[in-house]
Amino acid sequence: MLYLFLFLLLLSGCQESNSNIKEESLEETKTDDYKEKNMFTIDAYLQDIEDVLELNSKNLIDKLKEIDNLTFYSEVELLDFSTFVDPTHYTLSIVMFSMDKEANEVFYEGNDSNLFSGSMNIIDNIKYYQISDNQMNLFSTFYEENAETIVPKEQEVIKDWFEDCWITANNGQESGLPSYFSFHDEYKSYDLINKKWISEDEMWSF
Repeated sequence: MLYLFLFLLLLSGCQESNSNIKEESLEETKTDDYKEKNMFTIDAYLQDIEDVLELNSKNLIDKLKEIDNLTFYSEVELLDFSTFVDPTHYTLSIVMFSMDKEANEVFYEGNDSNLFSGSMNIIDNIKYYQISDNQMNLFSTFYEENAETIVPKEQEVIKDWFEDCWITANNGQESGLPSYFSFHDEYKSYDLINKKWISEDEMWSF
């Protein structure tokens, strides 16, 4: 009987130990899931964008300085720096369009090669955010869940970067043309001369 009692006591202890191990394992799994789901924050994401864009500042500044040396065709009435963002691949491009007041791109068809019109690539398909492949799904979930908050903040970071480079390059002073920064398919533009966001209608009503 003594041996039977000791056997049952030992068996009970093993079962309790296994139960504790399972509970601890379950808690660790829950903790890991929580950490994975919360490994991204909006502030950290925006800071990462700032850091990556800063690496491209010199190229942007150099390109903006080139514009100072352009002689624009007389029918060009404003410059629109339009930004194309690809959130799937975390890339962006910026194209400068020379426009008239009717929102038409201006093209010079004369023989004077010194006159500029049309468009110019300013930044071509640069990465503004880096993420490893094994984190892609988690980040996509984080972005989708917070898109309403992230998108306007993301745009503001990109605009601030462009404006800082614009100021550093002292661009716009020689051309004397109204100049705007915009996001493709958005209905607002940033007035680089007066330093404020305006509606698309205001952009063409100066």
